[in-house]
Amino acid sequence: MNSLSGQYSGFHTRVSGPVAFLEIRNPDRKNALTLKMWQDLPGTLKKLEQEPDIRILVLSGSGPEAFSAGADISEFDETRSDAAKAANYDAVNLAAFRAVKRFKHPTIAMIRGHCLGGGVGLIAACDLRICDETARFAIPAGRLGLAYPPDGIADIVAATGSSHAKRLLFTAGMIDADKAMTFGLVDEVVAPEALESHVEQLCVQIARNAPLTLQAAKLAINALEAGAEPGLKTQAGNAADACFASRDFAEGRAAFKDKRVPVFKGC
Repeated sequence: MNSLSGQYSGFHTRVSGPVAFLEIRNPDRKNALTLKMWQDLPGTLKKLEQEPDIRILVLSGSGPEAFSAGADISEFDETRSDAAKAANYDAVNLAAFRAVKRFKHPTIAMIRGHCLGGGVGLIAACDLRICDETARFAIPAGRLGLAYPPDGIADIVAATGSSHAKRLLFTAGMIDADKAMTFGLVDEVVAPEALESHVEQLCVQIARNAPLTLQAAKLAINALEAGAEPGLKTQAGNAADACFASRDFAEGRAAFKDKRVPVFKGC
């Protein structure tokens, strides 16, 4: 744990070795995100990203009831009451999703309980999504009469495909953990008592690999997604080139020759 551990406007952060944990904390609203929380999320992620020892980010919700109930609907009379306010809200929302998507290290969503609306958008922006058997998912926009801009659901469509995304949006219905895995919304479903240990083991497996390789792989995969931002392929290519010029590549070759475990430094 380091100096970055603490409470940040509805988020709690802690760092354990190479893993940063970011927990959504708004228990009275089932971890719904207020406008202020959406606004603060990119800055919180940037602080974590700047920590030199971090290799992985785990995003979760506090308590067993919910990962997140999505946007805090109780604010909508003020924050989303007309088209202009809604457009501003959407811009803030999209910036938060992009900050998760662009986090340079691998990200894992660890999901318990309900994950609704904007919560689904957050997990879809993560690289990997692991839930327990209590997880339930829905996008209830149709029951509220609101709509999402294309960029607001792009990660969901990338994860599930257009047909499953349409089913989630058209029905506004709840799906369970197994159905979510069938849809591609989550990668694995585990028993509730095994969730944390399972994610911890995955973090260990990821953290043993060269950080620059992980970053280059993430950029390359993201660059191949439909609608990827211009210039991302070039950025991914440059990141791959940097791997071959790195000390870690030399260390990997030396460790292979010496038949030992490599010690990567991310440089």
